[in-house]
Amino acid sequence: MECEFPTVNSNPDEIREIFDSVKTIAVLGLSPDPMKASHRVAKYLQNVGYRIVPVYPKEETILGEKVYRSLAEIPFEIDMVDIFRKPAAFDAVADACIARGDVKVFWGQLGLVNNAAAQKAQDAGMKVVQNLCSMVAHRDMM
Repeated sequence: MECEFPTVNSNPDEIREIFDSVKTIAVLGLSPDPMKASHRVAKYLQNVGYRIVPVYPKEETILGEKVYRSLAEIPFEIDMVDIFRKPAAFDAVADACIARGDVKVFWGQLGLVNNAAAQKAQDAGMKVVQNLCSMVAHRDMM
């Protein structure tokens, strides 16, 4: 687990382009608890027009959407993966994104950084954002 400032990150223009281009966002670690950050962020993104896809080990639906247990189970295209998991899990997430072949954006939420996984995702052609809340970024930039 890495704690230093991310070495791979998008700039504000890239982040605006991300929000303009993505439509479907898989939210890894989307909690059913409305008090959790993952729930609040996903609800915000859903309310501003993105299709959110919950990835969580339990529940059948969250925010009215079918819950999947892994990225590999999602049977349709995903534009962005918004990660609410510990940085140690980012390597496996990057591998799952690469295996899917359709993920364009690898986004690690505020306080979450794994530079090796981020570099792997970037090398595979994904845009990478780390240590930034997607809700705050969208609200501030769009």
